[in-house]
Amino acid sequence: MSTPIIHLNNVGYRYPHVTGAEALALSGINLRIEEGEFVGLVGANGSGKSTLARLLNGLLLPTAGEVRVGGLATADAANLDNIRETVGMVFQNPDSQIVATSVEDDIAFGPENLGLPADEVEARVEEAARRFGIERLRQSEPHWLSGGQKQRTVLAGVVALRPRVLVLDEPTSMLDPRSQRRFREFIDELWRGGTTIIYITQLMEEIATAPRLVVMAGGRIAFDGVPAEFFPDRDLLDATGLEPPLAARLAAGLAARGCQVRPALTLPELVANVRAGSQT
Repeated sequence: MSTPIIHLNNVGYRYPHVTGAEALALSGINLRIEEGEFVGLVGANGSGKSTLARLLNGLLLPTAGEVRVGGLATADAANLDNIRETVGMVFQNPDSQIVATSVEDDIAFGPENLGLPADEVEARVEEAARRFGIERLRQSEPHWLSGGQKQRTVLAGVVALRPRVLVLDEPTSMLDPRSQRRFREFIDELWRGGTTIIYITQLMEEIATAPRLVVMAGGRIAFDGVPAEFFPDRDLLDATGLEPPLAARLAAGLAARGCQVRPALTLPELVANVRAGSQT
């Protein structure tokens, strides 16, 4: 069996200086993610998904069990530089990750800290800026940018590091619907190019088509499979405090009113199913 790019073995995490049940954020987490996978990671508030994200590149260290990235244990401080080059992270608030006074310098920050030659840094900055459509913003000051432009700047800076794994922790929560769709298109492009994606969200529409879905509840993994198996399961939805995507709710409502509509997870799929049903 090949070595997974991410492997959590019976992992637990307890927050220091916190007492009571709130201290235990994760318990008994076993998870293998192969290189090149796209994994949607979801859960209600307090389910442990953001804590789990921070374990994946050593921002937090497990208090039980072991986290390995590319075979390297995060608990060994000697591995952390390598691990953080392997796993890039994009968080909910782009302002928390912008560190420079221009877009260009912000994208260059990571590659420069890897000690890359100046011409290689410039090539990576140019490529990342072009890829995410911010070439004309290279000299701009980040605080003047829109939320979507800031998030693209952060993503460009992370991608310029060329990580094998990209962890996105609710990256579109501050974006308008159009920017959310465009951001997801960027991520799908990276995935098709071979980057392993771990996409954390509370927006079920964002991961309705994910090849794999991992659902957190109470600091544990409650489900690991495909979305089409999770969302129709009312007991699992109730246990995890989640709701199916809008398309699934609409399809269920139409079916309850006697319309012959097959279940759907996306609006285009629902439209196609309604049309197919009307022709039978």
